[in-house]
Amino acid sequence: MKIKYIFASTLLACSLSSFAQTPADNPITKAMMEVYQQELEADPQNYEVYFRRANEYYNLSQYLRALSDVNEAIKYTPATDTDLLFQEHTLRANIYLMTDKAEEALADLTRACQLDPTSLTSIYLKANTEYELGHYADAKADFAKLQRADQRNLEALFGLAKIAVKENNLGLANEYVDRAIAFEPSNSVAYLQRANVRQLMGNNTGAVDDLIVAISIDKDNSVALSRLVAMSNDDYNAVITGLTSAMQQAPAVGMFVYLRAVIAMSHYRYKAAIDDFHMIIDENLYNYHGIYGSLAQCYYGLGKYQEALTEINQAMSMTTDNGAYYITRAKIRRAMGDYDRALESATSALDKLPSSPAAMVEKGLCFKSLKQYSDASSLFGEAIMDEPDNALNYLLRANLLTNNLKETGAARNLYQRVIDLDYPDNVVKSFKGFAMLALSRKADAISWIESILTDVKDIDGSLNYYAACLYAQMDNKTKAFECMERSLENGYADYYNWTLNDDSSVSVAPLRNEPQFKALLDRYNYLFN
Repeated sequence: MKIKYIFASTLLACSLSSFAQTPADNPITKAMMEVYQQELEADPQNYEVYFRRANEYYNLSQYLRALSDVNEAIKYTPATDTDLLFQEHTLRANIYLMTDKAEEALADLTRACQLDPTSLTSIYLKANTEYELGHYADAKADFAKLQRADQRNLEALFGLAKIAVKENNLGLANEYVDRAIAFEPSNSVAYLQRANVRQLMGNNTGAVDDLIVAISIDKDNSVALSRLVAMSNDDYNAVITGLTSAMQQAPAVGMFVYLRAVIAMSHYRYKAAIDDFHMIIDENLYNYHGIYGSLAQCYYGLGKYQEALTEINQAMSMTTDNGAYYITRAKIRRAMGDYDRALESATSALDKLPSSPAAMVEKGLCFKSLKQYSDASSLFGEAIMDEPDNALNYLLRANLLTNNLKETGAARNLYQRVIDLDYPDNVVKSFKGFAMLALSRKADAISWIESILTDVKDIDGSLNYYAACLYAQMDNKTKAFECMERSLENGYADYYNWTLNDDSSVSVAPLRNEPQFKALLDRYNYLFN
């Protein structure tokens, strides 16, 4: 659990605000730190200097150093200086919150509230920390205290609403959130907060409506936009339904059409996304190169490579900032079997984006298609160094080392590194099961994928696609086809992945010559055509 809060203004007043975001190696910051050190050498018990330096370390995200200094400040601050002690305990609470030590933070926030019972910020921080720790009775008392001090305090009302949800008093929760909106009906943050509470209540439809209202009020509200996209991972239908309703009420608002298209595209609903992108173009809602770039990706996903090439060329003609589009064009040409021209596009992409792991990988894949395996391996290695948490890059190189360069020892090391990456067990794109299978740990690989299929909702069929890949690689075709059918039922419409992708072991290639494979694709042909 990580809880991050903004400092109270009283605390920030003691900070060197003009340098708060200055990197640690900035000459001015270095000089200031040297002055602090000199002052402490002259007076090792100068608590004010410890506190000021602790603030600077906090603002530089150097939390261990900040904690060490604020501990010294608290130790030497006279008990009579309650104002400074209040600020010190508040600072230490924030440090603990930033380092996932909520229990320790709560102790400091309790002390801060004792030192200044009138601080609404401290009461709120304490209440919210109690809520996150599951101390609901204490949180309820503090949120109520905050509301008594300010009847229109939104944080108090939304806090009490969240407590009401925990108490299964949904009527009261609705009353609190509706009252908050009535106080500030034009505040996009209020709708974000109500969306949080509604989602806690299981009212995803209401939460989506609130996020859409927040976007309507503030079109640059990145929090609402990202929340809406994140919600589509849990309840795709609720998000699409909410956006469709918004489009019906405001048909000229291109933002809603674009959002629906992007969300559909991210969940492999390429046909729906294409319809929306064309609506934007046909109705002149936007004229933006990214729309054509997105269309190209959708057509590529559907296996319509000539259409994809037309759209990506259009996107590239509209901007000089087109490095990413060269990557897309390289993928399209490679899918079309035009490997030399694919390599030209990938080379241009890397020229424009020299530090892009995606460009390195695509150029490497072009080299692989051209059987220039050493060059491909080098580029995959560079991508791994630049993006060490991307498990697929390891699998790409390991596959190449095993099948094309016959360097099985080096490949085994890469598979082990995939297993050792710091991913939660239920994240399918950790690809740990594929690495386990390559290291002859078949039972572990099965356990990994079956646990994911059991514990994680497969919103768009992608989880079952990866399961089909894994079972295909272990030659369990019965299970592979079961997963393939579930994937298609859930709408996984990436025709390129189904029919061509064999860049690594994450592939259904062993199934493609089976009659059942073609029969399934034919049965779900409506996803692609």
